Amino acid sequence: MSIIFHRLCRTLYPVILGCLFLFVSCASTPPVAPPAKPAKIAVVLGAGASKGFAHIGVLKVLEAQRVPIHMIVGTSAGSLVGSLYASGKSAFELQGIAMKMEKDNVLDYDWKVWRGGLIKGEKLENFINANVRNTPIEKLKIPFYAVATNAVTGEEMVFGRGNTGMAVHASCSVPGVFQPVRIGNNTYVDGGLVSAVAVDVARRYGADVVIAVDISGGLDKNTPSGMMDAMGKSVNIMYMRNINAQLKNADVVIRPNVKDIGSTEMEKFNQAIFEGEKEATMAMPAINRIINQLRQEGRLP
Repeated sequence: MSIIFHRLCRTLYPVILGCLFLFVSCASTPPVAPPAKPAKIAVVLGAGASKGFAHIGVLKVLEAQRVPIHMIVGTSAGSLVGSLYASGKSAFELQGIAMKMEKDNVLDYDWKVWRGGLIKGEKLENFINANVRNTPIEKLKIPFYAVATNAVTGEEMVFGRGNTGMAVHASCSVPGVFQPVRIGNNTYVDGGLVSAVAVDVARRYGADVVIAVDISGGLDKNTPSGMMDAMGKSVNIMYMRNINAQLKNADVVIRPNVKDIGSTEMEKFNQAIFEGEKEATMAMPAINRIINQLRQEGRLP
């Protein structure tokens, strides 16, 4: 019995030592940290009709400063500018488009029969599709989301797939100005009614950092001159009710001073672009702090 026991011990001894060595090695080796999750930076472009040219100025600065943009969310005028930028056009190309843009190229008035608005919106839709070369939303170079409002339920609708021009058309369809847009079984109007600066949409779609551009400009003190101005001011009042709550969830808020630009004053595009550039430049220190922190964490290249 003693001989068998000693033989058994000699046989098991190396096995026991190996197990002990493996246990000590595992205990002394620190766990490998998982790789840092890459950060996703979103630019959210707000509603504001002709004030939307300011978005071009903001994008010019972000582009010049090499700020990475992984997502664009746009409402109304913001969807128009955002879709073109997401298609791969540079901010300077957008400025060139703005310089050549005429009201007759994007606005098709329908005075004959009242269908919920004075503008059909087909020219705007075709303008967008021509400039993005008929690329559907899901195939744009930068992930893009256009925000509209369901005209029946009043719920927010986010277009992330499908016809780009049609989605922008829906997002821009200010009630009383544009005729509502029928897509599938639903009818849509301007996204600014529910999400004038759609920060929450960017968060829902995975944005870690949100740079929001608010072009509402506050409410001007002037009495509206004409029907279109009156409609524009009415819409601005509705926009103001939901903007502030959204902006609380943004990391950086850029507010171009466009309060002196009327909703229909497309001819003031240079002034709007300049104001966008100015405010974006002032916001760059805050943006750079965020980017530098993300790079230190290994979340940005």
